[in-house]
Amino acid sequence: MIEPVAVIGAGPFGLSTAAHLRARGVPVRVFGDPMVSWRDHMPAGMILKSTPAASDLDCPQRGHTLADYCDAVGTRRLVTDEDIIPVETFIGYGEWFQQKLVPELERARVVSVDRRMGDPHEADPHEADRYKADRRKADRYKARGSAGFELKLDSGESFTARAVVVATGLSGLARLPAELARAGADGPAGPVSHSSQHHDLTRFSGKELIVVGAGQSALETAALAAEAGAQVRVVSRGRGKVAFGAPPWDQPKLRPESPFGRAWSLWALSYYPHPYRYLPAQTRHYLVRRVLGPLGAWWLRDRFEGKVQVREVAAVTGADTSGGAPVLTVRTHDGGIDRLTADHVIAATGYRVDTAAMDFLGAELRTRVAVTRGAPRLGAGYVSSVPGLYFTGLPAAASYGPVMRFVCGTAFASPRLAGHLAAAHA
Repeated sequence: MIEPVAVIGAGPFGLSTAAHLRARGVPVRVFGDPMVSWRDHMPAGMILKSTPAASDLDCPQRGHTLADYCDAVGTRRLVTDEDIIPVETFIGYGEWFQQKLVPELERARVVSVDRRMGDPHEADPHEADRYKADRRKADRYKARGSAGFELKLDSGESFTARAVVVATGLSGLARLPAELARAGADGPAGPVSHSSQHHDLTRFSGKELIVVGAGQSALETAALAAEAGAQVRVVSRGRGKVAFGAPPWDQPKLRPESPFGRAWSLWALSYYPHPYRYLPAQTRHYLVRRVLGPLGAWWLRDRFEGKVQVREVAAVTGADTSGGAPVLTVRTHDGGIDRLTADHVIAATGYRVDTAAMDFLGAELRTRVAVTRGAPRLGAGYVSSVPGLYFTGLPAAASYGPVMRFVCGTAFASPRLAGHLAAAHA
């Protein structure tokens, strides 16, 4: 019996990868709750910042785009850059995609992944050198160096897989800066929380709320909370200023189109991320942070301005509590110190990839994954330094660029990962 490939995660990247593997005839088991991060960790009423063309889950079969889903369920087609996508529509699209293309999805949680030991084909560096001129033979040889993997599920089942694809999305990667965590953040009920912990913002009706951040997540969370009856202030740190993108009709006409707008740099990063992993590490990490950095969507401006207060500060230097309520200490741009009070603080401070925090990977396995600032360092085909262990989605951004932060990154990642895995394990 041929051992399957295990895909951990059932969000856009996991489902897209699984669809490509199945189309190649690769036995695959896919684990997770479909679109769970979008359903449980995004605020109700959210609208995607991406355009319809940038929101398709890639697959080898025609007929599975967002527009195809709209046709199938009889809703208005979302196809132009001026069409906005409610998160509920996108969740429905992902679940429809899963039912059509990954019907054997297992709604189980992988609790541990470890290397299986004792493979008779231990990697021989001298033999590997002889394969350098033939990439396909090299891939197959490297795959032999992996003894495969032992996986355990929360159901109690254990099984072996010849390869593992980690596609867990944003799960477990929420970033709460240390200066905010000092206020005693302990989930949404505490004085400070992360934006991913709030699906229903109506709980803040009649309360004073501070949202830290200047990106789309911060600005949309603030607007939704204000619409729910909260008194909201956005605290923007450092050089980041609250700003909104240009509407589609004001985009430059003489630049190439990309899923993110018209610009040569965006076009290159979207369609030609192949050489990205050869850039210096400092450059790669800088671009992941700064390209398409803090900026509100064009359609959010009218819902934000005049409804939400904005306080731009040099830095948030600390946080504590007074009577159970959070107090932020900030340094102003003129060098002064202020203390800001509220009933609650939401940190819309993004996500940080940290392989060490992926506790479903066994300790020995984690130590063998080469990393760059916590993110796995990936080679061709999205394979890590451990043969047979692949990463896709946000964890791959440090190696393949900012396109991996977005759904449209499935178009580049999924066919290449599936192709590399199929060749290496043929």
